[in-house]
Amino acid sequence: MAIHSKLSSRLQLKLRPSREHLSLLASIYARHRPLVQRSITVSFVFYVIASTYRGFSARPAPSSSSSSQRKGKGKDADGASKPRVAVDALFYQRLSRILRIVIPSIRSKEALLLFMHSSLLIFRTVISLYVAALDGKIVASLVRAQPIPFLSNILRWLLVAIPATWTNSWLSYVQNKLALAYRTRLTQEVMKQYLGDDADPHDLKVFYKLANLDDRIKNPDQMITHDIQRFSTHLAAIYANVAKPVLDVILYNYQLSQNVGAEGLVLLTVLVQASAALLRALTPAFGQYTALSAQLAGNLRHTHSRLAEFAEEVAFFGGEETEKMLVEREYAGLVKHENHVLTKRWWHGCVEEGIVKWLWGSFGLCICAIPVFFKLPGVAALDMGGRTEGFVTNRRLLLSASDAFGRVMYSYKDLSELAGYTTRVATLLETMEDVRKGKFDKALVSSASIEENAKILKGRGVIIESEEIQFENVPIVTPNGDILVRSLSFYVKPGQHLLIVGPNGKGNGLPVRNGTKSSAGCGKSSLFRILGGLWPVYGGIVRKPPASQFILIPQRPYLSLGTLRDQVIYPHSKEDMEARGITDEDLFRVLEVVQMENIVEREGGWDSAREWREALSGGDQQKIAWARLFYHKPKYAVLDEATSLVPPDMEGMMMKHATRLGITLLTVSHRPSLWKYHAMILQYDGQGGYVFTRLDAEKRLALQQEKEALDLKLLEVPKMKARLAELQEIAADRTRI
Repeated sequence: MAIHSKLSSRLQLKLRPSREHLSLLASIYARHRPLVQRSITVSFVFYVIASTYRGFSARPAPSSSSSSQRKGKGKDADGASKPRVAVDALFYQRLSRILRIVIPSIRSKEALLLFMHSSLLIFRTVISLYVAALDGKIVASLVRAQPIPFLSNILRWLLVAIPATWTNSWLSYVQNKLALAYRTRLTQEVMKQYLGDDADPHDLKVFYKLANLDDRIKNPDQMITHDIQRFSTHLAAIYANVAKPVLDVILYNYQLSQNVGAEGLVLLTVLVQASAALLRALTPAFGQYTALSAQLAGNLRHTHSRLAEFAEEVAFFGGEETEKMLVEREYAGLVKHENHVLTKRWWHGCVEEGIVKWLWGSFGLCICAIPVFFKLPGVAALDMGGRTEGFVTNRRLLLSASDAFGRVMYSYKDLSELAGYTTRVATLLETMEDVRKGKFDKALVSSASIEENAKILKGRGVIIESEEIQFENVPIVTPNGDILVRSLSFYVKPGQHLLIVGPNGKGNGLPVRNGTKSSAGCGKSSLFRILGGLWPVYGGIVRKPPASQFILIPQRPYLSLGTLRDQVIYPHSKEDMEARGITDEDLFRVLEVVQMENIVEREGGWDSAREWREALSGGDQQKIAWARLFYHKPKYAVLDEATSLVPPDMEGMMMKHATRLGITLLTVSHRPSLWKYHAMILQYDGQGGYVFTRLDAEKRLALQQEKEALDLKLLEVPKMKARLAELQEIAADRTRI
């Protein structure tokens, strides 16, 4: 046992570090401390960059079915799934696509602004480092009671304020200019797809199809104005909120490691990362909240716009209470969501400030105290002023580093909000791209699921450009899948006006606009939408001129914002009119044809601007639309109850003038006075059938008059029967007497 005890004690003596060993290790460390410091600092830089990359790196996006499939029965806008918002692979893919739009090349104006922004951010960080050191020198001169160094440092402080304030103002200016440049680029791209581009040979009418043939975008106006503006602002700010803080963390901590030693930097990093992981775990999904807020705000705006659009119908039906309930329901949903978000932001703000400001502040104070309480190798002993200068400088650097790291943490929240707006903007771009390809996502009527109807909806017809109009076995299908006519065949040759008649009431799958009565109950207006290239062709062969050779005159014509001249030449501009060799005198002669020449003097000349829908009566609006027709002189004109508010003699005069100009008319009207101006008739029965034949106006008018006479006689039958019964009763009474 004694021998074992001696061996054990000797072994412990060998294993226990002696004072000499510790001194030897300390001297080795002191000799190699600069190399160790540099290694730790370089490792810290790579660590910060890697941590930032991991924090913002894409996560795998869950698979989802293609959104280009058409919806089936019972799936409406309310039941549609909300767009997924997350900082994931899909977000970076969408953001990358948008970045290629807003920064088209490295030589673009946006790239130059981004370079200026980066340079200013770096310059501001350099100024902050200088101010931190200057702050320590000012306090040190106070502690040492040295007035000359103190005044000298104050003068430096005032001088450095000049580039500092200049830099801060320029940063704000360049960031706002960058946001405006982003918005301009993105708006131009969206409008090019939304309203078409002169360089695009295909006029796809995306703005119409987006509103009527697809259910994914309910409020494109809000997306184009508000969402693009918010996205551009967040995108311009996110660079400063990510790149600048990361740069600050590296530079401030590098300078701090030179003052307190890289060892303290390692300890500080471990403590901060542990608390940051806790904060990140407690951060709510602000990106999802932002996207949902924008969607709910858009729904509320859409509800108000519908009320303004259909104000007349609501007033006649007395639907104020119902509309009020709908508006309040949308507003209540928005308020409920905003209150939920405010609650989340409140407790997240408490946790965030407690960790970032107070906990990290205590860590910083401990790190700043290292040079005071511990003798660092290779650092000379300092007096009270030197220690004060070092503490103030280090604390200033630490506060700046803490603020920078906090902004890195906040930037993930900013990135989440950017993801919300990116989802909205990308959804708009993707939906327009699908619409341009003929892929629609629309809620269908229940009959669309029938096998025979589904087969028609899956088909596609052929469109051939031609001087004549000819339909061969073409189904007439509304956007919601309602099949009005299974197979329509007819033709229209130039100069042979076509009259289209049929019952109303079945609807066309589209909302009624501006109180205008829809006449497409059996497929009349639907036919015009196919001719205009607005609706897809689901089968058969359509031969027709290009859409530019058609002009539509509805019952209530469209009057644009602009001058009186603009109403006649729409959609041409004054420059387009002059390029065609047409003058105001020519327009005046056109107005003479429709007996509207007095309007020029009455309204104050061709350049007078009004809200023309309010300034002109319904009949005058229809006359302006006919004047527009005579100005453009297209090959074909589509008239949808276009003379319902003008006198019959004026109606005939306009019809004859259109014929003299070589315009072939396709007319929907129930006025018998128009029959004599048409050579062919297409009559729907309202049950999916039709008759296409030549129109004998005199014979049809005679039959119509005979029918009306018989109807009047039939109305007299009940009276005659009642009178006969009365006479029979009188005769019976006399017989009894």
